[in-house]
Amino acid sequence: MKILTIIGARPQFVKASVLSRAFSAYSDIEEYIVHTGQHYDDNMSAVFFKELGLRQADQNLNIQGGSNASMVAQMILAIESIIRQQDPDLVLVYGDTNSTLAGGVTAKMCGKKLAHVEAGMRHGDLSISEELNRVLTDNVSDYLFCSTEAAMNNLLAEGAEKKSAQSFLCGDLMMDAALHYSKIAESRPILLDNNVRKNYILCTLHRAENVDNEERLINLFSALDKIAEHTPVILPIHPRTRKRMSEFGLRTAVTLMDPVGYLDILNLIRHSSLIMTDSGGLQKEAYCFKKHTVLLREHTEWVELLDNGYLITAGTDPLRILNAFNELRNKQSSFEENFYGRGDAGENIAGVISKLSIGANVSLRES
Repeated sequence: MKILTIIGARPQFVKASVLSRAFSAYSDIEEYIVHTGQHYDDNMSAVFFKELGLRQADQNLNIQGGSNASMVAQMILAIESIIRQQDPDLVLVYGDTNSTLAGGVTAKMCGKKLAHVEAGMRHGDLSISEELNRVLTDNVSDYLFCSTEAAMNNLLAEGAEKKSAQSFLCGDLMMDAALHYSKIAESRPILLDNNVRKNYILCTLHRAENVDNEERLINLFSALDKIAEHTPVILPIHPRTRKRMSEFGLRTAVTLMDPVGYLDILNLIRHSSLIMTDSGGLQKEAYCFKKHTVLLREHTEWVELLDNGYLITAGTDPLRILNAFNELRNKQSSFEENFYGRGDAGENIAGVISKLSIGANVSLRES
């Protein structure tokens, strides 16, 4: 089976490193990787390929910048040409980015089977581009690989089986990656290099709806600065966030550092006391390392973390952020639930795809 894999953003590089490694164990699977260029500079792209051992993409489209619609349109045109040239048996996309949507829509327009990894995630707010991307992609996919029971239930409620799509519960590739790379990450000197002491808060901010809005960004740093008065706050700063801070004239008591690679972010999570983020993937990585999360968004797709008290949604309101911080800063929890599998999601997904390629029957639950 020839698989055309489409990636473009940092979380997708991490997931692809796990699944591509699993594919390599199957002689009947050939993978062709396309990088859309959505995340493109060294700190946002190249370092991830190098650290994770992910081979360089077979093609890089170098599509970046512009509105969501403009980016998706450019990607569709470029991906169509590649699909026509490569004639894959299956197109595979990850997650909820513009690259995901562009790859999924183009695959179906070209009459190709489509697999969506990390399918079924929902938080219900279609005004957020990631939610729109994942819902649309799920609705045209043939094979839906779910990370959680909640995702499977979402697809069932939406009638995925009536559309002749097959859903599989396989576990989460980000959990695989965190477990696999954590020992390597431990030897990294990120803490010493940046004079970081333990018992700090690790924060990340990058979502457009947060950092492109001056009032929201001011509110976020108001809360972070208040916390930083007595607890160190470390923020590896996204280029978008740094640019907006400069434009808005924002100064902060938070410790800013340049963007870091995947291994360094794992190390920073491990040694932190709490996570504050607007990221999707970091919520799961926090759970893997037994850290609570203050989510700087109104919604989470990882509802099991919210429902079991490992995460509080605080949005961008300073008072809510401070209240959530105070509630979670010394909270003791078990972190014993098996929400995301046992580190074998990559093997499960590769095994299902190999079986599908020969027309074998496959269980709906491969975890």
